[in-house]
Amino acid sequence: MDIAVDKVTEIILRVRAIAVKEGATDPDSGSNPIDDGSTDVLVSGTDDATEQEVSGMIGSLNDDERADLLALLYVGRGDMEPEDWSEAVRFAREREAAGEGALREILGTPNAGDLLDEGMANLGITPDLPQA
Repeated sequence: MDIAVDKVTEIILRVRAIAVKEGATDPDSGSNPIDDGSTDVLVSGTDDATEQEVSGMIGSLNDDERADLLALLYVGRGDMEPEDWSEAVRFAREREAAGEGALREILGTPNAGDLLDEGMANLGITPDLPQA
């Protein structure tokens, strides 16, 4: 695998942070974050940097790393078997070349963090991740 396990781990943690957020239920509450216990951290908003962080992280990966990240998603989702790793990477490169990039696919997959984690587990890689 051309992508470092710690990079994948960090992406998993950030993607999971995006997944637990919910839409604003009271966007004009006017409350103070200190008064409401800072619960707005679990609400998506225009000033939310988590998705931007994931975009920056994936955007900074080289082509081989992005292909591996997508291949992990495919193995975790069951689209490809661990034994077919080289085929999964080849398919991921084709998707990248066609403009259907890793960022779009990962952010567009509801449980991408869990699937990336599962992909690594299927390959016998066990990073130190908190359980979702």
